[in-house]
Amino acid sequence: MKHALALPIKLDSTSNGEFCPPILSEREAQINHLADQRIEAHSNKLGLSRRDFMLSSSAAALTLLCANEVNAKENLQGGFYALESDSAYEAQLADSVLSGNEFIFDIQGHFVDPNGRWLNQLPQGSQPFSSMPNADCPLASQPGDRSYLQCLGPKQFIKDVFMDSDTDMMVLSFVPSLRQSEPLTIEEADATRRIVDELEGHHRLLLHGRVNPNQDGDLQGMDELAEKWQVSAWKTYTQWGPDGNGFFLHDEVGTAFIEKARALGIKNICIHKGIPFGSQSYQHSLCTDIGIVAKRYPDVNFIIYHSGFDPAVEERAYVSGSHRAGVDSLIRSLQENQVDPNSNVYAELGSTWRFVMRHPEQAAHLLGKLLRYVGENNVLWGTDSIWYGSPQDQIQAFRAFQISELFQQQYGYPALTQALKTKVLGLNACKPYQISAEEIAKVTRRDKLATAKENYRNHPNPHFQTYGPKNRREFLNLMRWQSV
Repeated sequence: MKHALALPIKLDSTSNGEFCPPILSEREAQINHLADQRIEAHSNKLGLSRRDFMLSSSAAALTLLCANEVNAKENLQGGFYALESDSAYEAQLADSVLSGNEFIFDIQGHFVDPNGRWLNQLPQGSQPFSSMPNADCPLASQPGDRSYLQCLGPKQFIKDVFMDSDTDMMVLSFVPSLRQSEPLTIEEADATRRIVDELEGHHRLLLHGRVNPNQDGDLQGMDELAEKWQVSAWKTYTQWGPDGNGFFLHDEVGTAFIEKARALGIKNICIHKGIPFGSQSYQHSLCTDIGIVAKRYPDVNFIIYHSGFDPAVEERAYVSGSHRAGVDSLIRSLQENQVDPNSNVYAELGSTWRFVMRHPEQAAHLLGKLLRYVGENNVLWGTDSIWYGSPQDQIQAFRAFQISELFQQQYGYPALTQALKTKVLGLNACKPYQISAEEIAKVTRRDKLATAKENYRNHPNPHFQTYGPKNRREFLNLMRWQSV
């Protein structure tokens, strides 16, 4: 690869555009440097080009083993990637951990429509997202000053998500914005679903309906979203508002939203919590309201996107009564309102797992707390891709990760068994979304997308790159385009 640090497991500074990209620690940079060196050495030893070795599961295993080695030197004992050392040479041994046939249902996916009406709102000559598509994307060679946007569009989305990863099914979600400047409208999201439909993959994508109940027209628009677009859930951002002010779900505006969802019979409400938008309505990024409405509306599923995780808050063991932000905010709200684990509150892992998988103790605390206090049946898989490129590396890292026995005994966290990981990766989401993994599999194992994927894997071409902003400048540019 031309880029020396293009690795099969991407421990880089990329964010999803909702938080300023983190600066890699010296430890994280050391993991990448060591993996880069060893991939070069291993490929030479095996008589392979670097590219060919990168395509093997051994390269992913080697990267995770480098993480183990560096983390152990730093005395980080909370978690590790459970791989045999020979996995770096023997693909079959690596596959025994990093490959699988689980039903993988990713409930947070994104793309940007490269021809959408949102472009009409931008100043002439502007080039939004121009720093993002760093992958080798042949779609960018099409005519036009903004052809590079094709690298964030439907075709690349399908390749990254369904061809280059083991994902079976995804929910397409939305970002908060004014109605006239949405980077992805419901019409454009449905156009992508129809692209998959053309491949007979009509079980592959579900849609969210974005609702900002504190924005004129959104509550009224819920009827069309339900009837015409047949959305499977609602997506809202309590921290966002057209005037800069957020809301709580137990406020009057939030209650009106919940009641409208119940009346329409679509009782999945997906709420962005955590990952604060700077200083804007920070209190509304906390999960204070979740336990209140979950107790009040036991027939509604409240799916907490990002699980309340805040990148600025180090995840530690939960202490009853703690007023720390991050995931603890969600746990505290559930406990204060006597909302039991495995009830009607779900924790989603988009961007959250991707952020903590570089730090074994934060990863162990975060997963352990969610599984213990939200429930082993109520932790849901999400990746926030395509901002992070293909989600395959997130899947592989999750398959390999284990909470240490020390942390299990000390904090009461469960072991991450294969059965438990299988539930998190897809089966847990079947209940709120009212689908059957078995019925979905009957279709997806024989649809045209499955056939195309089987043929593609004879000559795979993953790019191992990410699309989201990687530094403060790129992040601020993205914020500027979203606010136009």
